[in-house]
Amino acid sequence: MSKKLTTNSPTVFEQIKQTDDAGNEFWSARDLAKILEYSEYRHFVPVIERAKEAAVGSGQQIADHFEDILDMVRIGSGAERPVESVRLSRYACYLIVQNADPSKEIVAIGQTYFAVQTRLREIEQMDEYNRLSTEDEKRLFLRNEMAKHNTKLAEAAKDAGVIRSVDYAIFQNHGYMGLYGGLDARGIHKKKGLKKSQHILDHMGSTELAANLFRATQTEEKLRREKIQGKTKANETHYQVGKKVRQTIEELGGTMPENLPTADSIKKIGAAKKSKAIKRKDS
Repeated sequence: MSKKLTTNSPTVFEQIKQTDDAGNEFWSARDLAKILEYSEYRHFVPVIERAKEAAVGSGQQIADHFEDILDMVRIGSGAERPVESVRLSRYACYLIVQNADPSKEIVAIGQTYFAVQTRLREIEQMDEYNRLSTEDEKRLFLRNEMAKHNTKLAEAAKDAGVIRSVDYAIFQNHGYMGLYGGLDARGIHKKKGLKKSQHILDHMGSTELAANLFRATQTEEKLRREKIQGKTKANETHYQVGKKVRQTIEELGGTMPENLPTADSIKKIGAAKKSKAIKRKDS
């Protein structure tokens, strides 16, 4: 790689992304190994193999995400020679960073980056989501996704030892504090001008809902993947995931969630949609 890279930043993963003649994005395993601070490629190969096993376990076809290729590398004389590498999809990179050395800061950054970007791409590729043309429709879609994944998050938290309702409220606050720069649910209510009875998620726009969806899905996965036990560790996990999602938003130049505008209650949108459906049915 001849261009200078900005290390320890989510943008470094975009800097090494390549695009083929058909416009398809991909990453070179050798480029990724260097970014993830593996001194020799042979030490990185087992990580790729574990990622392949994870892909199979998720019902994916290895060939769809991992393709053996030859990369050209410079040798001492200035000439180039071909070396074995792997062409990786974004999803493959996501699986790789999940199976890489978690003690490295850049690996932790990569885990959040590819988790967020992969989830965003999944949403973008959903036929149902792509048919949505208005902000209200997108809000409804993401709010329903949030409800489903909050249920899964609650189950994962319970397995980790967060049993009582009061403990779960504390657990949720840790996630908010990580994502909202230290603001808990009460602080978000105050910042957004919401009443105590109003649910935070019901007054988020699609961008803010997406950020919280990333927080919820990645916390659930991390709790289960790392078999985290104990309320304190579960709370810290939720906080750290929220914080990393916030860092990624900042690195990509996005608006911090607490500064996004407060939206009208999504319940009004849902009620209006239901009313229209009834009228069409009766007509």
